[in-house]
Amino acid sequence: MRRICVFCGSSAGNDLAFRQAAQALGQALVQQNITLVYGGGNIGLMGVIADQVMRAGGQAIGVIPRQLVEKELAHQGITELRIVGSMHERKALMADLAEGFIALPGGYGTVEEFSEVLTWGQLGLHSKPMGMLNVSGYFDHLLRFLDHAVEVRLLNAEHRRLVLESDRVEVLLQRMADWQATPTARWIQPDET
Repeated sequence: MRRICVFCGSSAGNDLAFRQAAQALGQALVQQNITLVYGGGNIGLMGVIADQVMRAGGQAIGVIPRQLVEKELAHQGITELRIVGSMHERKALMADLAEGFIALPGGYGTVEEFSEVLTWGQLGLHSKPMGMLNVSGYFDHLLRFLDHAVEVRLLNAEHRRLVLESDRVEVLLQRMADWQATPTARWIQPDET
């Protein structure tokens, strides 16, 4: 993987472990010569990971809607900042640029963005690895929900396995590197979404 898209909070939260995990992931990406693709912000965990990547001599591509640039939330110190017209364009471009996806702790936006790429994977629109860095058990309830969805047969077990998970950066990156996509029938074509 040459580029990984990281979805994470525009807040840093109140657990120091979230900030430390963002820094550790940023450092690991640089050590493995992987470019960070992210939402382009200069605040919260987004700013933390981008700052770490740049401090360590790595590459960071931010993708941000013009409305957020106008609110002065764009990170001006990254390798490349791509400005788009909408949140929909942002997500599509980040997905196109990335060869894998990681969710760090975050709120609605993080969960929504990660869920969308999961859905695209389930539909066969991509075959890229998708992982959750489960810092301090942040995603435990969401992962239990997914297990419950399998139990009640609203989610296939093979689709549940699309979510790679670990609480350690190195383990998650290795699981993503080792991941082999299972051939999935494409339900729809990308231009039909």
